[in-house]
Amino acid sequence: MRVASLLPSATEILFGIGAGDEVVAVTHECDFPAQAAGRPHLTRTLLPGEVIGDPAAIDRHVRASIHAGSSLYALDAELLESLAPDLIVTQELCTVCAVSYEIVTQAVRRLRGDPRIISLEPSSLDDVYATIALLGDLCDRRNGAASLIAALREREAALRSRPALVPPPRTLVLEWTDPPMSGGHWTPGLVELAGGIPVLANPGANSQVITWEAIAGADPDVIIVVPCGYGMEAALHATRALDLRSEWRALRAVRDGRAFVMDGNAYVNRPGPRLIDSAELFTAALRGEAAPPQALMVLRSAAPTPE
Repeated sequence: MRVASLLPSATEILFGIGAGDEVVAVTHECDFPAQAAGRPHLTRTLLPGEVIGDPAAIDRHVRASIHAGSSLYALDAELLESLAPDLIVTQELCTVCAVSYEIVTQAVRRLRGDPRIISLEPSSLDDVYATIALLGDLCDRRNGAASLIAALREREAALRSRPALVPPPRTLVLEWTDPPMSGGHWTPGLVELAGGIPVLANPGANSQVITWEAIAGADPDVIIVVPCGYGMEAALHATRALDLRSEWRALRAVRDGRAFVMDGNAYVNRPGPRLIDSAELFTAALRGEAAPPQALMVLRSAAPTPE
């Protein structure tokens, strides 16, 4: 079996079930585990360099590209052809997060042989378990998949067995900062698993733009900022820009030191095995427990709150 993975989450799953040796190519964003980054890269971003690091500029570019029918990623069809994969793992869930299914199917038409294309569409933690099982079947790594699922379910059960938080903290997860976007798909379920109540969320569906008025009206107990695709350094930069907004500084969670920033690229944004790590980090934030600073940090406002 020769597998081309066009999803960072799928790459993590494939290595997690013991099929890493079958992975012949990945995307430019596949950085975990470390050995995955050494595989040939089939994709590259088409975002202009001048917008990278600027959430508002990225949002404008993405919306304009989608409106024009343009892709945000390029796929190296010649490299894909030369690697002759038996299985190509892609997605139709989000045109912003990965190369589109349409581009993949167009590239496959030129391939010799008849590779199988699998499109993954997880919208919940249970869907991720099903995805792990599916890839285990396709790659003949059923035992590895079963072991991985069992280990993840054990950690999930440990979180569910913890004493309930009373009252459960009303928790806002921001997956983008300008404009503010609330968590969708699996993210609200992770908040519930951590013992919180998701607010302004969109479970099982795409993230949605929310207004500062709605955020102020909800006035959540806890805020967790996980900008999609941003590592910790870029996420911290984005949240420093939030600190310039009076609406942000006036929020109770920010004033009380219960606003956090996470490495969204490594955790919440990828529907793979590390969603359980994400739920554990959410739990630490909601319960005021210690967490690795490279993964979760408290946001402390550097500007005065207006009278």
